[in-house]
Amino acid sequence: QVQLVESGGGLVQPGGSLRLSCAASGFTFSSAAMSWYRQAPGKERELVAAITSVGGSTNYADSVKGRFTISRDSAKNTVYLQMNSLKPEDTAAYYCNARLWLGPLNVGYWGQGTQVTVSS
Repeated sequence: QVQLVESGGGLVQPGGSLRLSCAASGFTFSSAAMSWYRQAPGKERELVAAITSVGGSTNYADSVKGRFTISRDSAKNTVYLQMNSLKPEDTAAYYCNARLWLGPLNVGYWGQGTQVTVSS
């Protein structure tokens, strides 16, 4: 059973930092492409950052480039999102996503989300 459990969200002042974690289980972590999405109230869910299964190549939304860093630790089956220089517009629920191949199908799984609020 695939499980993704996010943690690390909270309230932070503008300019502050947070590190989100997503603990994965129930699948071969090293084979999954991992990503972070976010969804603010009244807005669509958007891709924030992604990291490939092999090689660890990353890509980021333009709005977070230079401020956020995605990484993965295969020994801990965990993906991280380091968020620096946070802005009020970063306020959203952040979701971890895993994509893996089940035979010929590429299937996505979601965590339950963790809330990040950037406010003074």
